[in-house]
Amino acid sequence: MKIVLFDTKNYDKKHFDAANMDYGFEIVYLEPALNAHSAVMAKGADVVCPFVNCTVDRTVIDILSQEGVRLIAMRSAGFNNVDYQYANEKGIPVVRVPAYSPHAVAEHSFALLLALVRKLTHAYVRTREFNFSLSGLVGMDLYGKTFGVVGTGKIGRVAIGIAKGFGMKVLAYDPYPAKDPDVQYTDLDTLLREADVVSLYCPLTKENRHMINAATIDAMKDTAFLINTSRGALIDSEALVEALKEKKLGGAALDVYEEEAGIFYTDQSSEGIEDDTLARLISMPNAIITSHQGYLTEEALSAISGTTLANVKEFEEGKTLTHQVK
Repeated sequence: MKIVLFDTKNYDKKHFDAANMDYGFEIVYLEPALNAHSAVMAKGADVVCPFVNCTVDRTVIDILSQEGVRLIAMRSAGFNNVDYQYANEKGIPVVRVPAYSPHAVAEHSFALLLALVRKLTHAYVRTREFNFSLSGLVGMDLYGKTFGVVGTGKIGRVAIGIAKGFGMKVLAYDPYPAKDPDVQYTDLDTLLREADVVSLYCPLTKENRHMINAATIDAMKDTAFLINTSRGALIDSEALVEALKEKKLGGAALDVYEEEAGIFYTDQSSEGIEDDTLARLISMPNAIITSHQGYLTEEALSAISGTTLANVKEFEEGKTLTHQVK
């Protein structure tokens, strides 16, 4: 089996090479993301392995089919960038990695939250310049505050445990609530109204795109903090910029951005960025942006590579695909 990885970084190669010791597949590593221009580079491959910022639409799937690709193996949990229904119609199943390290993403969301509420980025810059003044660095205790969890899948459930460890009250919203007496579910309006921190842990769907918008932000406390380590398009970025500017939120910390493709995972330091909305978010004193690194731990990378190659092995052996997107 020949596998072509698109949008490959050095850490991908390291972990896939290690995982492939158990399989012996032929793996080709490509730097470009998968899209309509690069899809022809999959010629001769049995499997393509895209990442979250690749585009796997009808045009790309048609090209992959013509080049003989038989399986699309996402090395991510999310698949909103894949027209999986069309792929299935073309006889190309799509598999994914539904869970790799929920702890990695949940812990990163709290790293962002703590940096935000305790103004750690500002303090770091000051001390680098030998400025040890504490003026403007007054923070907020997490203990006793209300933590609003939107989405109670594996990551959301880990986040709930962490929040309770801080002594926070937890409210949760999920259209498909888990049967767990330890989770206090409520409707989204109540959660937004009562939470001191709103943290998103849900996949992106047509129904929840821009679920955080001008209206829902207006329903939140002016002192509330918004955290997103899921998918960028859950938030209307322009509405968020205006809310931060008008101090309708205490702050926001984002590991994802709705127009991150072509920006995140790349070095833009010498060119700058043309996205004015992202530039404004980065410049906000009450915002922290990281470049989709929530998953980036040794444990998560090992799990991603291992599960991806196990998915390919199931396909090779004609077995039922455990992690097929249907």
